[in-house]
Amino acid sequence: MDLKIKNKNALITGGSRGLGKAAAIHLAKEGVNVAICGRSEETLELVTNEIQTYGVNSFKYVCDVSELETINPMYQYFVKEMGEIDILINNVGGTKSRENIEKTSTEDFMSTFDMNLFSGFELMKLVTPSMKNKKWGRIINIASIWGREYGGNISYMSSKAALIAATKHAAVSLASQGITVNSIAPGSIEHPGGSWERFQNENSEEVVNNFIANNLPMGKFGWPESFGTLVAYLSSEGAELITGSCVVIDGGQSISMI
Repeated sequence: MDLKIKNKNALITGGSRGLGKAAAIHLAKEGVNVAICGRSEETLELVTNEIQTYGVNSFKYVCDVSELETINPMYQYFVKEMGEIDILINNVGGTKSRENIEKTSTEDFMSTFDMNLFSGFELMKLVTPSMKNKKWGRIINIASIWGREYGGNISYMSSKAALIAATKHAAVSLASQGITVNSIAPGSIEHPGGSWERFQNENSEEVVNNFIANNLPMGKFGWPESFGTLVAYLSSEGAELITGSCVVIDGGQSISMI
């Protein structure tokens, strides 16, 4: 299928591994030029080289977008190198605390919001003017099933829920401008260096098997390639009627019906 996005420019935060890397590779396969940022120069270099094997341009920038002052310099660098951004994937996510309300400091709570919400919010504001000028744009914010229903820790759950809400509001505001804004809510997707790989390494086989039996109807963890395929489609010309949606990709893990 031709997604009709060849020669578009994409920016992916946290694009050097896991879900972000999968998104980068799938977009590159569609002829999209890809800019990625992350915290490791070495990892970024490897992924940038891999992206270029698909015959597209690729650029990298080392930064931690949870430090909000790094966002504008990163964005301006990519615009200078590749041109205006057509597709924005706010993929960076994580948590500064793995505790409940009693054990979570306000500082860690706010830092998690910087990572999961405000970094993406800042980038959405930066890319919107040029997208409006072109009457075309795709913004995809990576949330979580734990932003839709109970799960995880209070910092992560709250920030991902806020990201889904911000996505919906932005989508309605920009719908008449040819810009779609959607979120994706992954479930337990395993990738090298990710939290679900750590979960399996840090727990007994019995604990892992019980988690899978009780939570994952498909009997296994998810995988990044399916996620990358979804990102590419939501970035496509054919997905123009999909906006304001939170698309779940979890193998049936969620309990909620909506």
